[in-house]
Amino acid sequence: MNIQRWIARREPNWQRLDALLRQLEHKGLKSLNAGEIREVASLYRSVAADLARARTQQVGNILIHNLQSLTTRAYTQIYQGSRRQEWQAVWDFYLWGFPAVIQQTFLYIATATALFFVGLLVGWWYAWQDPTFMSLIVPESLISQVRDKGELWMGSIVGVEPLASSGIMINNIKVSFAAVAGGMTAGAFTTYIMVFNGLLIGAIATLVSQNNLAYPFWAFVFPHGALELPAIFFAGGAGLLLAKAILFPGKYRPRDALKFYGSQAVQLVFGIVPMLVIAGIIEGFISPNPIIPDPLKYLLGLGLFIILVIYCNRKLTSANS
Repeated sequence: MNIQRWIARREPNWQRLDALLRQLEHKGLKSLNAGEIREVASLYRSVAADLARARTQQVGNILIHNLQSLTTRAYTQIYQGSRRQEWQAVWDFYLWGFPAVIQQTFLYIATATALFFVGLLVGWWYAWQDPTFMSLIVPESLISQVRDKGELWMGSIVGVEPLASSGIMINNIKVSFAAVAGGMTAGAFTTYIMVFNGLLIGAIATLVSQNNLAYPFWAFVFPHGALELPAIFFAGGAGLLLAKAILFPGKYRPRDALKFYGSQAVQLVFGIVPMLVIAGIIEGFISPNPIIPDPLKYLLGLGLFIILVIYCNRKLTSANS
């Protein structure tokens, strides 16, 4: 191989890649058009092949070093740029996409929420009317602790906050995912989860009220419940979306309906995971903390809920403006 002739033939590609990389490094990916981005990828492969050939032909350490530097820079821009785009997509989803899908699926979320509150009211009413009903819903050990000892059960979290917090996160995520997957039973299991959780909260609310512990109980629930309960409602809405695709595909074929409504359900799932993680941290470290005054816990819960409502509405308005 004539080294000088080979270098003269290949050098314009190296110079072109170097120029594009300098533009990328100083002005970012947005400074290139689609054709130039494809050109960078093509030139990277070409120069990488040139580097391999230069090493086998022993063309000289300086040229090999320069080609190595060029391919390293190109690799960094291509693959780190791809990762930057992925992170940008994640950021855009939580900034705009998640609030938008909440608005688009509000009817299903509202239905899931209504099922929960129907269960809550039924549980509250029957627990007041029939003491035996409570024992069917609430664990006997919890009833005994509240009635016999006159104390709530949250104190067991204090001292083991990291372990409790991770356990709470896992449990809440499992419940939410079950509510979503329940949509594949035509919504029957989703409905059961929403109603049963409402029955449980309603019966517990009666239990603590009967034993004059309602104020500290709700002080415990408010901080994390401001995110945890809406996340479960969103999960229930996702499950009902899947049920809609199965039972009432409308103008879509069943397979296409599952793809369409399933896509919205998946977006809801992606959105609720951070909510449940944050709620788990609050429930593990803040909600049961005896040092934090109860009024402050109520204010925290109220503040988080207001922020969530603003987030779900303001972002969609901003995105459309």
